[in-house]
Amino acid sequence: MTDSDGMPDPGSAAPADGPKYADHVFRSTPGIISGVLLLALAAWLIVDAMVSSSGKTPWVALAAAPVFCLPVIAYTLRPSVSAGLDRLVVRNPLRTVTVPWAAVEGLRSGYSAELTAGGRTYQLWAVPVSLRQRNKAARRADVARASGDLQPRSAGLTGGLRRGAVPGAPDPSRAWSDQVVDMLRETATMNAVRPDAKGEIEVTWCWWVIVPTLVGLVALVTLIAL
Repeated sequence: MTDSDGMPDPGSAAPADGPKYADHVFRSTPGIISGVLLLALAAWLIVDAMVSSSGKTPWVALAAAPVFCLPVIAYTLRPSVSAGLDRLVVRNPLRTVTVPWAAVEGLRSGYSAELTAGGRTYQLWAVPVSLRQRNKAARRADVARASGDLQPRSAGLTGGLRRGAVPGAPDPSRAWSDQVVDMLRETATMNAVRPDAKGEIEVTWCWWVIVPTLVGLVALVTLIAL
């Protein structure tokens, strides 16, 4: 697994009948931390309301639990980007997009990290773009470039590589989201030729979040209206 603290080395594409390796999984560490804190706060408030209150208040708190907690889980803990040998799996808050590498049309990191496949664009929620982080990385890159410590990267990639840096290691002169998108782009280029990297794009909805949230919302509105 890989998160915002590090970058994996994509390596070379293995043959279709070769050994299988674990997928590289990217998640937003700040998103996970904020989600855990929000859930802890919600649990405290809901349990306190159910234990200390009377009348319909405990039932209102119980109905509010899925309305608040499930979206928090969906938007903070659930998002991930999994890069395997044959396909890219993008797990966003309310749906999962599975794209064979041969079907990837583009990956970019602008104001958000985005995947283009099948003529549609999907945002990578697990790879948030921080303009502040990007500006700090640009300043570090300017300092390294001025000192002659920054080597040009390979064609088609932005930024640079510090002299003596290990390929695939975290590069402080570039924002984490930009490094992840470059890694995914390189992996797509290497693995798109694999026989198993072809197929249809699959989009599935996260019904276990959508349905209970809507049911809880209806119950909450009904209890408040009574």
